[in-house]
Amino acid sequence: MDAAISQNELALAARNHGLPLEALRYPITPVGLHYLLIHYDIPDVDADAFSLRIDGRVAKPVTLSLPDLRERSDHEVTSTMECAGNGRALLAPHVVSQPWLLEAIGTGRWRGVRLKEILEDAELLDDAVEVVFTGLDRGLEKGVEQNYQRSLALDDALGDDVLLAYEMNGAPLLPQHGFPLRLLVPGWYGMTSVKWLTRIEVVAEPFPGYQMTAGYRFRRDEDDEGHPVTRIQPRSLMVPPGIPDFDTRARIVDAGPCPLQGRAWSGWAPITHVEVSTDGGDTWADAELEPLGSRWAWRGWRYEWNAGEPGEYVLCCRASDEAGNVQPDEPIWNVGGYSNNALQRVPVTVQ
Repeated sequence: MDAAISQNELALAARNHGLPLEALRYPITPVGLHYLLIHYDIPDVDADAFSLRIDGRVAKPVTLSLPDLRERSDHEVTSTMECAGNGRALLAPHVVSQPWLLEAIGTGRWRGVRLKEILEDAELLDDAVEVVFTGLDRGLEKGVEQNYQRSLALDDALGDDVLLAYEMNGAPLLPQHGFPLRLLVPGWYGMTSVKWLTRIEVVAEPFPGYQMTAGYRFRRDEDDEGHPVTRIQPRSLMVPPGIPDFDTRARIVDAGPCPLQGRAWSGWAPITHVEVSTDGGDTWADAELEPLGSRWAWRGWRYEWNAGEPGEYVLCCRASDEAGNVQPDEPIWNVGGYSNNALQRVPVTVQ
């Protein structure tokens, strides 16, 4: 694997951060440990002056303040969020972008207002096709100056658990997580959940914005138009056992009983099966699953490993969901380095 990264990529890595994998122990990720990706700059938002505009192909355009939203009936969703580029740095050939390994993940308790209720109150017109979400963050990407914008097909936008979220884990959003208001689309990769949300526009044709037509698409090569990145592919990660070597992060474990634990998730359907291998994927055994909680949140698993013989081992875990999706052994390369949900491999020295 070509692991060389540029100074520009290091700058991205310095301002964005992932979940330390030992924090997979927490069923709800503490806010400061939740992964973070910021496309441009964090806007300086005055909550007292903030407003959200809902317009376009609606009969009743409206502008709402944060107190207006908080006065409405609230809804809470526990949801696992993953960056579409998680695992990108493990691909070969090298993909130039935010160099994620496996840590671009987190699970939060999000509270806000159901988007469908806002749209229903605005009275959608018959020709409505998509809903466009605009954030306050602005910058350049591939030479295109833009506010960060994404769209959803109408049926997806009207999902019961799609939120206009103003709280995370029982507290107002932090600035880096979209204060004072963000979109939350459970089950979809994180780029969909637009932060610092300031406008919702209902449109009568597919939205041609950069993040929909140029960014976040699976493409085999630069000439391929590709197809859009949408829902989170199944993945399982384990809490690294034992203790780490500082430089390599390789794990050292004492011989004897060594419980393995981790979490698994999928945006397509609930996780139904996690397998664990202690020999690099040659043989597999079933892990014990925790009870299924939120439809949109990861599911805990546990496996009792007896690390009896000193030596070198490679631990792996593999998730399957109710829809029949299974993690692949190896990644599928694409231009953007998206959705690499290949097996996690954890080298371990038993001493």
